[in-house]
Amino acid sequence: MKLTVFGATGRTGLQVVEQGLAAGHEVRAVVRDATRLDADRGGLEVVVADVMDPATIVESVTGSDAIINTIGTRSGRAPTTVCADSARSIVEAMHKAEARRLIVVSGTGPFDDGDGPGMRYILKPIGRLFLKNVFADFVEMEEIVRASGLDWTIVRPPRLTDKPFTGQYRTRRELNLRRSFTASRADVADLILAVSGDSDTYGATIHIAN
Repeated sequence: MKLTVFGATGRTGLQVVEQGLAAGHEVRAVVRDATRLDADRGGLEVVVADVMDPATIVESVTGSDAIINTIGTRSGRAPTTVCADSARSIVEAMHKAEARRLIVVSGTGPFDDGDGPGMRYILKPIGRLFLKNVFADFVEMEEIVRASGLDWTIVRPPRLTDKPFTGQYRTRRELNLRRSFTASRADVADLILAVSGDSDTYGATIHIAN
């Protein structure tokens, strides 16, 4: 497959790029700083572009079998709209390029009430208070993706970790997973690549956890 990856130098995006190349896919990595990726590798094309400017990324999504957005915020508690803004720009560029397949990484935070009263009434409300801006960004991004008219899939992990790839992760469509606490970025990348060419996942939200 020909894949376009936004957020390719982030920790999840790098996993998608590395695993995609290892699986024999052609990967177009859209980045702000080309020096953060080794472009001299078979199957990898590094493109420098501003994801927030749809006009500059039309060419990057043209001809791709799947467009993958792993962009996330690093701002913690600060106001942020990076997920929503990048999704909006990518959707616009995809329509101009007549591209169809979109996979985005969201998060369970604003959508999962958690298991048990301790999680539901104490930990989750605290998390929503401290991460309210990040969670609001996820919600807005998902609304943009759902209204896009594209063949989209939303991947919702809980807290992401840098633990090694296991391949032993759980998934569930549309509904929260029980005991969903963490997911490794490597396993999330594996799921992203698995669904990229799967038409059965069009219009689906897939929860993942280790």
